[in-house]
Amino acid sequence: MSSALLQIILVLAVAAALVVPVGRWLHTTFTGERHTAPERLTYRVLGVDPAEAMDWRRYGLVLVVVNLVMLLVSYVLLRLQILLPWNPSGFAAQTPELAWNTVVSFMTNTNWQAYSGEQSLSYFSQMAVLTTFMFTSAATGFAAAVAFMRGLAGQTGSTLGNFWVDLTRIIYRVFLPLSVVVALVLIWQGVPQTLNPTATATTLQGSAQQISLGPVASLESIKHLGTNGGGFFSMNAAHPFENPTPLTNALHILSMLLLPTALTYAFGRMLANRRQGWVIFGGMAAMFVVFLGILFVSEQRGNPILSALGADQTLSATQAGGNMEGKEVRFGMGQTALFATTTTAATTGSVNAMHDSLTPLGGLVTLLQMMLNNVFGGKGVGFINFVQYLILSVFLAGLMVGRTPEFLGKKVEAREVKLVMLAVLAHPLSILGFTALAVTLPSALGSVNNPGAHGFSEILYAYTSGTANNGSAFAGLSANTPFYNITIGLAMLMGRYLTLLPMLAVAGLLAAKRRVPASSGTLPTDTGLFGGLTVTVILIVGALTFLPALTLGPITDHVQMLQGAVK
Repeated sequence: MSSALLQIILVLAVAAALVVPVGRWLHTTFTGERHTAPERLTYRVLGVDPAEAMDWRRYGLVLVVVNLVMLLVSYVLLRLQILLPWNPSGFAAQTPELAWNTVVSFMTNTNWQAYSGEQSLSYFSQMAVLTTFMFTSAATGFAAAVAFMRGLAGQTGSTLGNFWVDLTRIIYRVFLPLSVVVALVLIWQGVPQTLNPTATATTLQGSAQQISLGPVASLESIKHLGTNGGGFFSMNAAHPFENPTPLTNALHILSMLLLPTALTYAFGRMLANRRQGWVIFGGMAAMFVVFLGILFVSEQRGNPILSALGADQTLSATQAGGNMEGKEVRFGMGQTALFATTTTAATTGSVNAMHDSLTPLGGLVTLLQMMLNNVFGGKGVGFINFVQYLILSVFLAGLMVGRTPEFLGKKVEAREVKLVMLAVLAHPLSILGFTALAVTLPSALGSVNNPGAHGFSEILYAYTSGTANNGSAFAGLSANTPFYNITIGLAMLMGRYLTLLPMLAVAGLLAAKRRVPASSGTLPTDTGLFGGLTVTVILIVGALTFLPALTLGPITDHVQMLQGAVK
């Protein structure tokens, strides 16, 4: 266990050390006034005015329209796949409902895959649709977060900036250079990057085996830097071509944490109040460490039913110990637990182990992090979700002391609170509503491959993953059906836009307000005490909202496991 803990500590220490330098870089990117030559050329080609100042309505409208156009173009490309180039295996087009699910998934940064990548999509589709969306969808989320920050900082009056400028800068200045560097490291470690057809190998028995290849490294780099998820191969980051060495595994984890953590420091610099950024970082980090500890300990202890039957699950020099079902022996318990916690905290969805094989408490951690959707989060949305709870905490504290709540020197009134609650409630409405619908339809229940509480958890996980724009899965659910393809696609849209757009409106409303001078009755929001209050509010709201569903799923599953061990 000491080796596993050391690996975890080293990776997290590197991630923490990168927060400040990367945060400064992001702040410079967001606030700089000069445009580079490629950026000016892009504006000219698109016919947009980079000097246009957009209020929240205009910013949100452009964001939605741009995403809608990309969705329609990508849908057509997937439906015409058989006619397009770079399709050496001759893959046919995806069915209409599967193509819908795929394009919505990658447009919303969910990257849920109801198909097997190497058996369904051509090289052209993997690059022109999936990899392109990995840049644009991640940049869209970060652009919204930047606009949100500007509104809270109150630096631009009632405007939030320019969506085109934010989107272009994030792609050119952040994602592209980082992706090139990471892709080169992945290629050095053995990740393929080729347009050649499948390779032919001769097995030990003498038969021929076709091994899928493709432009994998370029997809893998932006997949984790953009907290996208998904995978070139169906085995995802457990596949040796996606994740060949412990170094690439650590690099994937660092890539997922790099930008969401640094975003908190960039926000502090934008406010000229770094303590506020550190309070947000501290709240997120505290929840992350607790959830990581629960998952790691649960998996290291293993399944008590197996222990009762005489199986040795103890850690020793010859075995990893614990629950190794569905896990990669190359990475061991430490990097597997850290990867699972990171991918559901950062809403990435990439996996290097089978989440369906986690112990009930381990599975509960992955579910709960997606339900809360603000433990770092990804592509800027996790930051926005955490701030919505900061505003909610200010409102609740104001009620307790009988004062009009204030946040960052702006009065929080009824309109802002209503919009915050719309964003807060949209998340459980989608998760619980679609889960309830699925468990009442016999045709939907027919996709569940496990009975009882675990089968319910598989359905709950699917809609939680879709709504949280995560994309990972309890793979015991056969989700490639018209019902699940359509409804999970709708859950992705609700989770993306019914939380993001109301909070843009909140930022726009606060930006237009005058600052109120601080007084003796002002509740400071840049203290550890207030950070603890916010985390408490997050956990209480999460418990009140999701505890019944969790009780029917992983909690009951855990109780039944303990009862089975006693018997």
